[in-house]
Amino acid sequence: METLMIEAEGLTKRYGETQALGGIDLAVPAGTVLGLLGPNGAGKTTAVRILTTLATPDGGGARIAGHDVVREARQVRRSIGVTAQDTTLDEALTGRQNLRMVAELSGLRRSAAVARTRELLDRFELTYAADRLVKGYSGGMRRRLDLAAGLVTHPPVLFLDEPTTGLDPASRARMWEVIQELIAQGTTLLLTTQYLEEADALADQIVVVNHGRIIASGTASELKAATGGARLEVTLTHPHPGALAALRPLTESQVDVSRDGRRLRASVATGASVATAVIRALDAAGALVDDVVVHPPSLDDVFFALTGASAQAADAAASAEDVGSDQLQGVSR
Repeated sequence: METLMIEAEGLTKRYGETQALGGIDLAVPAGTVLGLLGPNGAGKTTAVRILTTLATPDGGGARIAGHDVVREARQVRRSIGVTAQDTTLDEALTGRQNLRMVAELSGLRRSAAVARTRELLDRFELTYAADRLVKGYSGGMRRRLDLAAGLVTHPPVLFLDEPTTGLDPASRARMWEVIQELIAQGTTLLLTTQYLEEADALADQIVVVNHGRIIASGTASELKAATGGARLEVTLTHPHPGALAALRPLTESQVDVSRDGRRLRASVATGASVATAVIRALDAAGALVDDVVVHPPSLDDVFFALTGASAQAADAAASAEDVGSDQLQGVSR
């Protein structure tokens, strides 16, 4: 029987008139990654606050590494690491000083704190910058140092809240490598992210929440298969009045046309013959085509189908659950 490291059953939480959580169930086996997705205000942050002991549920319960998040909050905090979206580093200290401070505040003796700091600086490729002030670090360096701080005590469960937000592609790829190393070593992760390709690449299971409830769950492949059609993108040489009518019989959704009239997008049934049929239909209508691309379903398509908005657009909305989100910072410290 598999060991569950993150468990939640029927979690509910209200903030005034807002129902932040309306009954959430989670079950995350040891050594796996759960991707928690949803638009801003969906309940993600509230769920993470409860699981990391920063909020008390109104109903239901949760356990982390076998410990109840309400009755055994201290044991839960000893079992988790948290890397929040906004780093919690002291910019007036060096990278080495930040890690040593976290280690000593976590109860490590001085010699153990020095050794653990050295180990983490090496692991996250920060030894060369260890004695620089953090205010001079790049975004990627700060994110790596913040993740290192969350791992000082070897936590078996790690909560990553938007771990690569704001990073350039190279820094994001490096963070993915670090996260994959943690997974390989048996760490259990709960990941929230607005980059759906990140969840696609890293998560064993994905849960999509909206309005405080789970609206879909499964592997990335299962969710994409359930979405159905692929996405068609056509680029015309010049706008053509007959292009829209030519595409309608071949699509499964409304055809979106760009402002310049050259780019057309719609959902289509998957299949190798779709692109050929599109080209023939446009040719028959007299429309000149520069490019036809049929994209297989992506997690962004899943997100749009479930919530009615793209992930990044939805994430930009404000919500009641953001009140006090800064409390996530430093919970493992």
